[in-house]
Amino acid sequence: MTRTRLSLRRLFAAGLTVAATAAAALVVTAGPAAAATTAGVDVSHYQGSINWTSVRNAGIEFAFIKATEGTSYKDPNFNANYVNAYNAGVIRGAYHFARPNISSGAAQAGYLASNGGAWSADSRTLPAALDVEANPYSGGTCYGLSTTGMRNWIQDFLNTYRSRTGRYAVIYTTTSWWNQCTGSWTGPWGNHPLWLARWSSSPGTLPAGAPVWSFWQYTSTGSVPGISGGVDRNYWNGDRSRLIALANNT
Repeated sequence: MTRTRLSLRRLFAAGLTVAATAAAALVVTAGPAAAATTAGVDVSHYQGSINWTSVRNAGIEFAFIKATEGTSYKDPNFNANYVNAYNAGVIRGAYHFARPNISSGAAQAGYLASNGGAWSADSRTLPAALDVEANPYSGGTCYGLSTTGMRNWIQDFLNTYRSRTGRYAVIYTTTSWWNQCTGSWTGPWGNHPLWLARWSSSPGTLPAGAPVWSFWQYTSTGSVPGISGGVDRNYWNGDRSRLIALANNT
């Protein structure tokens, strides 16, 4: 979900998984075959101008929209996408692409919260997502950090985001990256919704300690009226009422 994300994720698509789970009161614990799922997308400026009314009329009920990266980049289409999605009735959330080797987790969480990642209980605003995945730039897959260093960076981000917004951030990652770069850390999964990225017909293996996924990105080549070209498609592991409950923290 970076500016170079499409090529990166194609390198890691085969066999990679990521879990997503909400806080206990909000998690749907049944598998997708036994529970309702709600359709969504995630977008950035790569999708160009989006007709959000057409997107909503096509049955898309939520969207994660790229807001920030590091502490100096804001997606040029974020403001338009975030407002227009809301006005079309799409439940929206911002996401931040992590750059753990260029500044602290606290600094990046603060940048996100000040540049679109804030939260309000309006039934259409999700807690923001931290997109933490293999490094597409120089510095190695794990950004040159030890597993302890990566855990500390992520925890710093999560703590700061919660302090700024009162919400537990969603975490987007892949099972293989998470287990490798955090040392199969189980710490966040008790509170933070997990967003699974696995382009397959099933979610597959979840990161260590994750009991269930909340969001699942299952393809990068979806087609949706109102969006030109391919787009990431996602499911929420529950119905719209439960997604609104997550949005409102109820």
